[in-house]
Amino acid sequence: MSSGKLKIFKRPNFKSPRLLLGFSGWMDGGDVSTGTVNCLIDKLGAEKFAEVGPEGFYLYSFPGPMEMTALFRPHTQIEDGLIKSYETPADAFYCSEENDLILFSGKEPNLQWEEFAECIFSLCEQFGVEMIYFIGSVAGLVPHTREPRLFCSVSDAELKETFRHYGVKFTNYEGPASIVTHLTANCQKRGLRMVSFVATIPAYVQGSNPKCIEAVTRRLVGMLEIQVKFDDLRLVSDEFEKKLSDIVQEQPELESNIQKLEEDYDNEIFNNEMGDLKQWLEQKGIWVD
Repeated sequence: MSSGKLKIFKRPNFKSPRLLLGFSGWMDGGDVSTGTVNCLIDKLGAEKFAEVGPEGFYLYSFPGPMEMTALFRPHTQIEDGLIKSYETPADAFYCSEENDLILFSGKEPNLQWEEFAECIFSLCEQFGVEMIYFIGSVAGLVPHTREPRLFCSVSDAELKETFRHYGVKFTNYEGPASIVTHLTANCQKRGLRMVSFVATIPAYVQGSNPKCIEAVTRRLVGMLEIQVKFDDLRLVSDEFEKKLSDIVQEQPELESNIQKLEEDYDNEIFNNEMGDLKQWLEQKGIWVD
């Protein structure tokens, strides 16, 4: 069943396309979900070819104080008494035919998850998509001087072996679900497969995090086997980390806490992900607990 809210403007020529999803809202800490997808849209010169209409998927009015309700309302700009813009949530699909890739950038729906998912599944069916990727992020105990960790969940057990080799950890979680979980849980019914990557990023860094966006984009590009130049992203990432480190040095208590985070991070990597190296060092008498 195809939802009438899916609007397709053109039909790109794909062979066997993959779909990459990014959502604002839930699991978009540091703008890593939308930032990564939008970065690839820009780098690949991807063109918009379809969208999901927002009607019925979003709450515009929500009870509570103004600070809370402002998070749900459409954005507007008024100049000298005239409305210059009125923006409702945008959910758009972009295509990179050269890379056989579809990229989706949107906002997680508040309502009608089943119909919203149907829009995505319908597009997959029409263009022959068999594999869906999601990239997201949450705050965690990760220092800004280290790479964000990637946690992974999959739609079927066979995919675990495929992605185990990319240095991911498989998710253990119980709690509120997202539209991504809804999509993953329903993929097999539609003959689709899906993998979700969620990066843990520094909880003490507020706002957009270009270092994590660069790191996650770089790893995702490797998994998708596409060519993207990262020189400009790397420069922004390095500058961002340096500014953070300068700020941290001015706050001794914070600096001490971050040093502890670094030690815990490095120990976990060494103990859990470099077991063979640790065993060899112990045998040679180089490493002592």
